[in-house]
Amino acid sequence: MGIENVLSSKGRIRVLKTLFKYGAVNINTLIRETGLTHRLVSKYIEELRNEGLVTERRFGRFRIIELDYSNPKVSILKMLLEQP
Repeated sequence: MGIENVLSSKGRIRVLKTLFKYGAVNINTLIRETGLTHRLVSKYIEELRNEGLVTERRFGRFRIIELDYSNPKVSILKMLLEQP
């Protein structure tokens, strides 16, 4: 999936904007902030993780999702999504 595919989904954009806003968040915060279902948020996280844009840390049942700034695409996406 390229950047154009990441940006082709309003849901993925909502997830990314929330991650840019908070940094590291748990899945419940993503669900609350985006207004999306658990299933959709999990799907988008998986897609973004497969693309190398986010990482996931697990603490028991808790999942903490954060952007992977070592991937240059993350900085590009941040610039694109911060445009007015």
